[in-house]
Amino acid sequence: MNRAREAVERGADLVVVLGGDGTINEVVNGLMGSATPLAILPGGTANCLAVELGLGTRPEAAAEQLAQCTPRRIALGRIHYPGCEARYFTLMCGAGFDGRVVYDLHAGLKRTAGKLAYWVAGFSQIVRKVDQIEVRANGVTYPCGFMLASRIRNYGGDLELARGASLSRGDFETVLFEGSNPLRYAWYMLGVAAKSVQKMRGVHTLHTRRVEITSIAHLQIDGEYLGRHTAVIEIVPDALCLLIPPNYG
Repeated sequence: MNRAREAVERGADLVVVLGGDGTINEVVNGLMGSATPLAILPGGTANCLAVELGLGTRPEAAAEQLAQCTPRRIALGRIHYPGCEARYFTLMCGAGFDGRVVYDLHAGLKRTAGKLAYWVAGFSQIVRKVDQIEVRANGVTYPCGFMLASRIRNYGGDLELARGASLSRGDFETVLFEGSNPLRYAWYMLGVAAKSVQKMRGVHTLHTRRVEITSIAHLQIDGEYLGRHTAVIEIVPDALCLLIPPNYG
């Protein structure tokens, strides 16, 4: 974050980051609000942002596409929670079940097994009742076990969970999953794989600009664990200049 801010202060024409979504998040928090464009090269576990933009997962192939990319200003998400300075995110904020999966993720397994580590952490939850949280969005309070406020379609680099989300939009696609039975969440994930989850009973899909998590929940942004908090999530328009391929919708 600090190096990105220093680059802006020195008048950098472009900042290029090679890394995963967590590394990109740190750089984004340093560039937020500036006119300096950001270019990304995938070098992490899931590379959700690179996959979303169509850059792929190989840094060499992504680098070849950068000359055709154009700078566009996009909205970011911002999260406030007690005792901490606001943080910005490019991709998503997850609360409840999703945040607990990231909390339980074993760092060593992530380094050696990559995205498989997320599936291991996810399936480890099927022996544990899913904690219930409350989320307020568009004036309605929803009880749920998992909330995802997303700016992108893909989830984990392989699956589409928020199919109507886009970096080109000025809102989140917020998906809420009801229930405390962990097997129900295994069923939901099968629905995600079949691209039918949003038609499933117990799933609510909303377009929102502000979401309040009114009960304490495990939280993650861009795949990085934040802790257990109540929180407010909101859209910040035109917050980042990002190099985007011309065919991105």
